Amino acid sequence: MNKYTERLYNGLIKENPTFVLMLGMCPTLAVTTSAINGIGMGLSTTVVLVLSNMLISMLRKIIPDSVRMPAFIVVVASFVTMVQFLLEGFVPSLYDSLGIYIPLIVVNCIILGRAESYASKNPVLPSIFDGIGMGLGFTVGLTAIGLVREIIGSGKAFNFQILPTSYEPVTIFILAPGAFFVLAALTALQNKFKKKAAEKGDPIAEKIGCGSGCATCGKKETCGGSMFIDVTPESKKTAKNEKE
Repeated sequence: MNKYTERLYNGLIKENPTFVLMLGMCPTLAVTTSAINGIGMGLSTTVVLVLSNMLISMLRKIIPDSVRMPAFIVVVASFVTMVQFLLEGFVPSLYDSLGIYIPLIVVNCIILGRAESYASKNPVLPSIFDGIGMGLGFTVGLTAIGLVREIIGSGKAFNFQILPTSYEPVTIFILAPGAFFVLAALTALQNKFKKKAAEKGDPIAEKIGCGSGCATCGKKETCGGSMFIDVTPESKKTAKNEKE
């Protein structure tokens, strides 16, 4: 797996910002009343992620460490303002639905986190792919939550009626508590798949983490916690040798 594919896989699966790292929970819980809202917020964040990662990576040797975070915020805020104006001009219905959460992308911890931990330390092209991977992972997470909430809460998917008209909607799922229920269920589901992979004896899966709570995990010395994964070829080789 080359480094560009690895960045995409990292954001989509291994360190998905919604279901693994649990970042950006404010828009995740607030705007996912429908799948369209989830896609809109996810893609808006992806655009900002890619552009800010690219520019911060280009300027990484110029920005002084003493003003690093303020400089990152200025860069992110500039791109968020551009995205906000484009949504307001061309997709006003989506702009109205997302509301205050569009300007709040500026302080989204996913964007600032990737700028600090990756873009400011790596070349431009890998940083772009890192932004694409994390952004698509965030989009997939928001869309999945929005789709489940929309189907159960109104019987629709992407505003199309898919369940019989006789279906009685469970309206709590399109209210605030429903977001917590669906997020917990989907996170538990992906943890179950990760745990099965680890139980099969895959050394790489064990290195990634079983998906259980790290506080009670008996393998946290070898795993290191799913948020701090070393996925270099050397670490994979070491994990495989340890297993053998």
